[in-house]
Amino acid sequence: MTKKILVCGAGGFIGGAMVKKLKEEGHWVRGVDLKYHEFFDITKVADEFIVGDLRDPLFVSNILFAPNQHGETDQDDSFDEVYQFAADMGGAGFVFTGDHDADIMHNSAMINLNVAEQCVKKSAKKVFYSSSACMYPEYNQMDPDNPKCSEDSAYPAAPDSEYGWEKLFSERLYLAFARNYGLNVRIARYHNIFGPEGTWCGGREKAPAAMCRKVVEAKDGTHIEVWGDGGQTRSFLYIDECIEASRCLMDSDFAGPVNIGSEEMITIQDFAKMAIHISDKNLTIKNIEGPLGVRGRNSDNALIREKLGWDYSQILREGMEKTYKWIKEQVDKTTQHICF
Repeated sequence: MTKKILVCGAGGFIGGAMVKKLKEEGHWVRGVDLKYHEFFDITKVADEFIVGDLRDPLFVSNILFAPNQHGETDQDDSFDEVYQFAADMGGAGFVFTGDHDADIMHNSAMINLNVAEQCVKKSAKKVFYSSSACMYPEYNQMDPDNPKCSEDSAYPAAPDSEYGWEKLFSERLYLAFARNYGLNVRIARYHNIFGPEGTWCGGREKAPAAMCRKVVEAKDGTHIEVWGDGGQTRSFLYIDECIEASRCLMDSDFAGPVNIGSEEMITIQDFAKMAIHISDKNLTIKNIEGPLGVRGRNSDNALIREKLGWDYSQILREGMEKTYKWIKEQVDKTTQHICF
């Protein structure tokens, strides 16, 4: 059955991928963002794409009026599904320096306050919120070999960044609206989603894209820089599997919060070596000081397997090969860029 679906943050990496998936499924999709997608023409994919500021309550009120059967905005109709991906975010170099804490908390909280309220007022039938593994307590992620990230480990709360605190606040916001106003919510805690068509330079890129870019740009016989001693651990989930799991959660009767990630944990040093090996270059690694986040993090998929019967299927190497190839194409066709 064709649904009317709103995607907030559709100009971003995960939001843009979700728009593509929903259109493949045959739904009517309105995308909304402060900017257009950087790597494909989203206006030719979504049925509608509206540029605007989700921090503005009037703008959010207007975009939550769904279209009628003629494609016209109808104040008496509501969206079947709303996906809320919009946030002020980036990789470790953006999130963990502390320089952007006020903007991260203010901008993302304003977006979620507006979206939650207007989804109730406009009777949105189901709302998906993308939280993050960054909301898990720092004290459970000090051992790189044994991090604890099960859903029930979230409290007592102690995220390692203001980004994580805002994610935790917004989870509680949506759950409060569910309790008090009957908002039908789904909450996912994403663990390091990566792949092509994501930010790869400029300071907001995440580890997989940064690692691939550094290797692509390095000359044979030189080195790439890795923050920290490289012993910190993470897991990474390829974008296609993230979208699949998110759709599975949305179609279920389970509200969450639930982890969406891979359990293939790797040290950042070995992750860098993987990127070098994919490139076939002769490179070494130079470890330098830099923002790190928690010492260890890995998705715990026990709950999502139990509730949804979903699990990741692609190994990290396969996703990195696809991502490396795409980033190499971007570097090769860009003679001047702002990467550093």
